[in-house]
Amino acid sequence: MSTQTDVTRLAGRVRERLAVLHPGEPLGDLETLPGGHSGLTYSLTAGPTAYVVKAVPPGQRPVGRNDVLRQARALRALTGQVPVPGVVAVDEREPAWFAMEFVTGEAIEPVLDDHRLDAGLCRTRMLALAGVLRGLHRTGTPALDASEPLGPAAELDRWSRTMRAVPPELRVGAEELLERLAASVPEGMAPVLTHGDFRLGNVLCVGERPAAVIDWEIWGFGDPRADLGWFLLFTDHRNFPRLGHEIPGLPTEDELLAAYLDGRPAPPALDWFRALARTKMAAIMGHNLRRHREGKHHDPDQERLPPTIAAMIRTARDILG
Repeated sequence: MSTQTDVTRLAGRVRERLAVLHPGEPLGDLETLPGGHSGLTYSLTAGPTAYVVKAVPPGQRPVGRNDVLRQARALRALTGQVPVPGVVAVDEREPAWFAMEFVTGEAIEPVLDDHRLDAGLCRTRMLALAGVLRGLHRTGTPALDASEPLGPAAELDRWSRTMRAVPPELRVGAEELLERLAASVPEGMAPVLTHGDFRLGNVLCVGERPAAVIDWEIWGFGDPRADLGWFLLFTDHRNFPRLGHEIPGLPTEDELLAAYLDGRPAPPALDWFRALARTKMAAIMGHNLRRHREGKHHDPDQERLPPTIAAMIRTARDILG
């Protein structure tokens, strides 16, 4: 856990760097931003300009979700190709941090979040975001990461391990599903830069326009169908019993897929990745519910998850036929 002394030291380092960009302008304090899922996330002002600062927690290694420098590399590589916040400063000294533009906008998942957005606006945003995902997958594979790209088998192995760490009573039918996925792993496509959690809830929108894709903690190089299958999952509230609510006119999976393809032929074996996306969601939800019940992260809302976990497993098996 970060102490006030740690925050004060970090603030001093951040102000030192940003003062160069804003000579003579007042610099604000580091303010914790709620909702961050990796490292430490703060906001800070320099004159009239606001920034977001992401830092490695003191005493922790910059690995996995805490590897903020890796996130900064991806954002810099995507600037000008995909709407992302611009990175303005990077400090590799421990604990490492980087500062990026504070983008104003709404990050709302229509079928899951409580909101009062117009249904037509939700539809327009989702269809527009399909074009952003298409653009992301066309950015190529710059040498940002030395790790092996994740193909279909590696993606399945990753989420199989997560699923099998969930208590059996919370994942009835999962073993059969994992076996069926393993028996039909498709041939991989050329790896592209993938977001890992691409959906409207991770995109700041201004009006109808996606202004910035955020939350790049688990980006990687892998099969584009993994991103696509996950994105398609959020079109239908019925995928999320007890959690989702209907948004009239929201694009169907077929409509969203057509917007992403933009006239190109559909990729092969997409149903396998649609089933994998449901497997991934069930595994993540089961993991979160287990942590709640073990007292590692108290969140009573997690008790609403079992019907959706069961639905994800059941529909994934149905998709596989």
